Amino acid sequence: MKGGQRLRLSSVSAEPQNNLPRFAYVLLSYLLAPFVAAFLFLRGFRNHAYWDRFGERFGYGSTVLDRPSIWVHAVSVGEVQAATSLVRELMRRYPGTPLVLTTVTPTGAARVEALFGESVLHLYAPYDLPGAVRRFFDRAKPKLAIIIETELWPNLYHECGKRRVPLVLASARVSPLSVSKYRRFVGLFREALSHGIVIAAQSESDAERFRSLGANPARTHVTGNIKFDFEPASDLLSRGVALRAEHAPDRPVWVAGSTHEGEEEQILDALQLVRRTYPATLLMLVPRHPERFNVVATILAERGLTVITRSSGLRCTAETDVFLIDTLGELTLIYAAGDIAFVGGSLVPIGGHNLLEPAALGKPILTGPHTFNAEDIAPMFIDEGAALRVSDATDLAARLVELIGNPADAKKFGERGRLVVRKNRGALGRLLDLIDPLLQKSQ
Repeated sequence: MKGGQRLRLSSVSAEPQNNLPRFAYVLLSYLLAPFVAAFLFLRGFRNHAYWDRFGERFGYGSTVLDRPSIWVHAVSVGEVQAATSLVRELMRRYPGTPLVLTTVTPTGAARVEALFGESVLHLYAPYDLPGAVRRFFDRAKPKLAIIIETELWPNLYHECGKRRVPLVLASARVSPLSVSKYRRFVGLFREALSHGIVIAAQSESDAERFRSLGANPARTHVTGNIKFDFEPASDLLSRGVALRAEHAPDRPVWVAGSTHEGEEEQILDALQLVRRTYPATLLMLVPRHPERFNVVATILAERGLTVITRSSGLRCTAETDVFLIDTLGELTLIYAAGDIAFVGGSLVPIGGHNLLEPAALGKPILTGPHTFNAEDIAPMFIDEGAALRVSDATDLAARLVELIGNPADAKKFGERGRLVVRKNRGALGRLLDLIDPLLQKSQ
């Protein structure tokens, strides 16, 4: 009797006894919504893509599906990349079911287009307002919702519970810093996590943090990080070799990927130091956000550097100092073209970006001190000798000089990263073991 009751509760909403926290959240959401909308609208003056399909942010739009879908939400580029293997496998297993893939950022939308074209339906995720969420559900008709990593949206979770839509948090993680913030609103998040949610956590520490926020222990599982299941396209390395031959056939090349404000200056300081020893070194620089492409180009010009932009279609010459990648969706290809990968967002307190893409390609990896967004992955790579942590521009330059001067050691270094990726694959299969029964039940 108790087991059956528990099973029923795993797929339907459990009405909370105290609605006050959610009422306060809804009120605050409506009060803040105009300011958030205005912020994004103003951001559109720098990046016009923020104006595209703006009504979708409030659940409006012309697309209305005629049958239930599988909905996968991935906030931006990194989450879209992480979801790639999952989305492809879901499309293979359930070919008759539409797949809706939502993002928050235009860069995420561009990555969806590059990876999947028209094989999936891309929509912008709605703001977490009750009306916007209801309209989105009416249009997308999800029979299963999968959120990549962690987006704690109380109204969305509540709507899943009301409509009996199973919700899976895939590769879910909560940093210690986030837990301390969420605990200030523990009543709200305990209510949000009470709607039959299945949590597929990246690690046991993540799972325990979810439990501390009110997640049901019986539905909280440790499946690992599906980012490890990233498989480079079969021709990626050959395309990287071709790009390298086109732009820098006889030069040392290092890639600084996903860089942020305040980081490019340190990277350029490191480049200057490296070129004292290896003057032919070419930097391939990939800013994280497209609205900063022009800003970074200005920084490079102020330094008096010779720059070729990717969008220009021109080839780098022996005099080119920096190849500025001002296009979208090419970071993995650029990593494939380089000798050494520095993964950005880590010399400044952003938290670091994806180490797994260059690792899967067998590239030596350098990262800065700020890697709290990868609290399990970064220490694992460092402990296994598959990544090196640098503290500042001087340290970065010293490591680059060592690796450029010792190509055999650099190759072994990169192979260690590839091995770490291989050893930790399998999260996708464990995640699908949780998802398949939910989808089969809804058939």
